[in-house]
Amino acid sequence: MRFRALAIVLVLVGMPVLSIANQSNPWDYRDQRMRERGMIGRDGLSIISGDLRNIATRSDVAEEDSDRSPSDPRPSKERVTVHYSTQQPNRAPDVIFVPTPQEVVDAMLKAAKVTENDIVYDLGSGDGRIPVTAARVYGARAVGIDIDPERIAEANANAEASGVTDKVKFLNQDLFTTDFSEATVVTLYLLPSLNKKLQPKLMEELKPGTRIVSHAFDMGDWEPELKLNVGGRIVYLWTIP
Repeated sequence: MRFRALAIVLVLVGMPVLSIANQSNPWDYRDQRMRERGMIGRDGLSIISGDLRNIATRSDVAEEDSDRSPSDPRPSKERVTVHYSTQQPNRAPDVIFVPTPQEVVDAMLKAAKVTENDIVYDLGSGDGRIPVTAARVYGARAVGIDIDPERIAEANANAEASGVTDKVKFLNQDLFTTDFSEATVVTLYLLPSLNKKLQPKLMEELKPGTRIVSHAFDMGDWEPELKLNVGGRIVYLWTIP
């Protein structure tokens, strides 16, 4: 009996403990699950092992019950079909996909003062959480640009699950060649070198008054008019003169 009790204790000690930082946020719950699987580093900025695409986009369903947040409003039996894309990107992505935490997404859109009258372009839109949030929370029209067709498939599934397909679309395009001149808000989570490379295009195409918000990285010599610290992550805001 003592050996059996000892075995039970060892099993319990070795079991992983799942903590949900924000149960009201399905995005944060999914990010937590991905960290536990070793797909995203604790700092949220690096991939430790494996192919993130195999976790982020499933061949049959967008989410399994085991990966759902307790606060997810959809019935437990509901499934969102994802057509797994075998199409290869036109070229290699400039950055790996690392999700922006939802609290940072919320801060970015709030800093840009997004309203239902805005057209939000997310350059490098990943799983679509920024466009989906802009549409769902603020009623804005939103467009996500991503060069990876698998990210586009996942983003479309997330827009469908959130009921915002009438306001959101995702384009499988190269952000350096896409025409985003209609945007009134542009969101970024790229790299410093890519932000600087993109800056002339932003200045040339965007209308005066258009707001640009970047997670984590600045624009070199272009001083931001607002700089926020969101849980240790920096958000920058500029306005096209």
